[in-house]
Amino acid sequence: MREDWTECCFEDLLDYEQPTKYIVESTDYNDSFKTPVLTAGKSFIKGYTNETEGIFDNLPTIIFDDFTTASQFVNFKFKVKSSAMKILVPTSKLVNMDFAYYAMQVNQIRSDTHKRYWISVYAKKKFLLPSAVEQDSIVSKIEELISDLDKGTADLKKAQNQLKVYRQAVLKKAFENLEKETTLEEIKEDSLIGLVRASGLQNSNGEGTAYLKMDKIDMIGNIELEDLVYVETNEDEIKKYALKTGDILINTRNSYELVGKTGIVRNINKTVVFNNNIMRIRVNESYDPYFICYQLISPFVRKQMDKFKKATTSVCALYQRNLFPLKLKVTDIKEQHQIVQEIESRLSVCDKVKQNISQSLEKAKALRQSILKKAFDGTLLSAEEIAACKAAKDYESASLLLKKIKAEKNK
Repeated sequence: MREDWTECCFEDLLDYEQPTKYIVESTDYNDSFKTPVLTAGKSFIKGYTNETEGIFDNLPTIIFDDFTTASQFVNFKFKVKSSAMKILVPTSKLVNMDFAYYAMQVNQIRSDTHKRYWISVYAKKKFLLPSAVEQDSIVSKIEELISDLDKGTADLKKAQNQLKVYRQAVLKKAFENLEKETTLEEIKEDSLIGLVRASGLQNSNGEGTAYLKMDKIDMIGNIELEDLVYVETNEDEIKKYALKTGDILINTRNSYELVGKTGIVRNINKTVVFNNNIMRIRVNESYDPYFICYQLISPFVRKQMDKFKKATTSVCALYQRNLFPLKLKVTDIKEQHQIVQEIESRLSVCDKVKQNISQSLEKAKALRQSILKKAFDGTLLSAEEIAACKAAKDYESASLLLKKIKAEKNK
């Protein structure tokens, strides 16, 4: 602990205002409207409203989710989505709101109990406060470093999006020159295609056939026993629902999402039953399952699926009635294997780049926290920068600053 810093609580610096009178009345948002509607979570701006009453304008402020403890710094007028937050305001004009916000990002608490946290826990949390002059210097240095970090992060996310475009370009190119077409309805004669209904099969005694949970389905490449629960079912149901290597799995809640990395079951050596959110396609020997699988997420099929979207959602539920009529490009099995090899040779490079980007984003996230940690343990500024703060004409000790803030708060 730096000797010239002093201990304080968040409630010394921040008071709160209930959001009730700032809650938006209508959720008919439109980007052409002027006033943003905010939430303290990751989505932050839920939309824009044209309402003119009940707009919060005591800025800057911090909005705090009273249940998750997520927070956002806000320096523009706004309305809010719900009452599950506190709007935090300074207790004194001497409070540096930027510094208080960054302090909140470092001083996180566990929020796994469903209760309101600001009054009962967070407001009383203690941290160290430097002088006002040093606070300004710390905030400036944090923002300088994080600004550079954010630019790098933005470039990485842009590269991520470009990879998505590239993947779709690969899939588009792979199938666009094939002239012959068929449908899954036509393939169905020699295949097992169906939406599995396995609800009610679970047996709490832990006996019966292995049943794969939905939250474990994307681990299907290497299924381990601990990933499974057991159900009682007869041999006919096992035969009907059990997975086999080469099965194509689709998440019916999202028409474009294949389960797992490619949607293909690999290395199944156990009998596995899966739940009613998963559709299985089992093709016959005339088809390479990867050839079908990659087509189902290609632009060629996605364009066909667009007509099944509802006006209220960006995706559509995928059922047999809209799956079977889909047109698929086909060719002989030898050429199917060749096309799959060409696709995977390109996508494997794409996957390696994607992994490197993900690792870099994680490092950037860790570096951001490291910057904030150094800021609040007093080691972010150099000895020369600290000396310059103490030599400033308006310098006063942190303990004196806190006394003035408390006195103004008590008024």
